[in-house]
Amino acid sequence: MKAVITVIGKDMVGILSKVTTLCAENNINIIEVAQSILQEMFAMIMMVDISDSKIPLANLSDEMNKLGDSLGVKIHVMHEDIFNSMHRV
Repeated sequence: MKAVITVIGKDMVGILSKVTTLCAENNINIIEVAQSILQEMFAMIMMVDISDSKIPLANLSDEMNKLGDSLGVKIHVMHEDIFNSMHRV
């Protein structure tokens, strides 16, 4: 199973590190990462493999929300199937 993690907010040191650390702590494999800095805004999208995750997707989403709140950014976690359905033209 795969999921998509998006992060958007004001750029600061450590955003990528903290998000990837939370993934590693929960045995979530990062498959692909794309990130960009647009003026002072940080934008990142990650494709992750949650097949061997230590926590359910809903709990991962809650943990990422807490992390985002502590960093002052918005982090959203979505199952790949939902992401694909939402973005199908």
